[in-house]
Amino acid sequence: MLNWLQKIPYSILIPSLLIPLIGLAGMQRADQLYGATIQFERQLVWLAIALPVMLGLTCVSYRPLRQFGPWLYVLSLVLLVVVLFMPAINGSRRWIPLGLLDFQPSEPARLAFIMALAAYLMHRDSQKTLGGLFVPFVITLFPLLLILKEPDLGTATLFLPILYAMLFAAGARWQHLGVAALTGVALLPLLWGQLSAEQRSRVTTVFTQKDGGAAPQRDGYHLHQSKQVISLGGLSGSIRHTEPVIDDPAAYHLPAARTDFILALICERYGLAGFVTLLLLYGLIVAGGLRAAAATREPFGRLVAVGIVTMLATQALINAAMTVGLMPITGITLPLASYGGSSLVSTCAAVGLLMNIAMRPGYEVAGGQTWE
Repeated sequence: MLNWLQKIPYSILIPSLLIPLIGLAGMQRADQLYGATIQFERQLVWLAIALPVMLGLTCVSYRPLRQFGPWLYVLSLVLLVVVLFMPAINGSRRWIPLGLLDFQPSEPARLAFIMALAAYLMHRDSQKTLGGLFVPFVITLFPLLLILKEPDLGTATLFLPILYAMLFAAGARWQHLGVAALTGVALLPLLWGQLSAEQRSRVTTVFTQKDGGAAPQRDGYHLHQSKQVISLGGLSGSIRHTEPVIDDPAAYHLPAARTDFILALICERYGLAGFVTLLLLYGLIVAGGLRAAAATREPFGRLVAVGIVTMLATQALINAAMTVGLMPITGITLPLASYGGSSLVSTCAAVGLLMNIAMRPGYEVAGGQTWE
């Protein structure tokens, strides 16, 4: 136990514990503004499950998990196909109903993808050639296209940044990655054709948004309300006030306030200080994860660490950017802070695996023997 306490990377652990608390504070503010729901209590239950999962994953070496990476990847693809046959909820098929709870396969699919890709890349040099990038891109496209089919543009956008970061960490040449990126840009019209009318509208709204005035009736309403709720908090936040700044409930109305737009409520409640604090906490996790990746001499662990850090950083940046109108609203949650069981448990599992890697920076020699 003492050895575990000495090895645990507190620069990752402490922010990972504080961010969910800030998320709960945002959900509590939602209860004050929009009426209490059972979601706050449910999030407490999910935290009671997710945090032991995160800490439990630090107790034994991560290295045996690499043999399960490809199988977890295949299982995630099967579940992503199954979810397409589930009943639609608000026009999307993202959840598999399991009685007391709904399971969202796209959430754990991200970690399964990272583990499978790391297992593929760890002892290869083929990614250092342009042709060697083909298989990693195919591995990426299967879950990406299935998730787009749900449709879930937000989660799908995470896969390519993860792929590029892991390829770069595995030794791929930036010139080849640049060629692949240009190829992707050339294929954007094909991707545009795969988007639903609602998703296309969310993209175009970024370029047509207007500040102030009445809220749009259809397209742009979510973005308008998000920016308005943030502005109502001002620099110091509403925590200094006993009454709302504006005596108009419609001004505070914010769809998906506890999930996609939890950051807007945190900013409304705690102002600029709350926003900066949250970003700093994510920055500490990213910095700690990058240090773990740099110190890890075992290739599978190094690549998994890079993938997890990229996933968390990209997700947090996209959510923050869409909340203030810098990117399209994609329905992506704020990691560790937004309401949602599948998201919280899978993200905590990823953070637990990241801490596991940070605690065991050893390397492998012939025969599979590991040296710390």
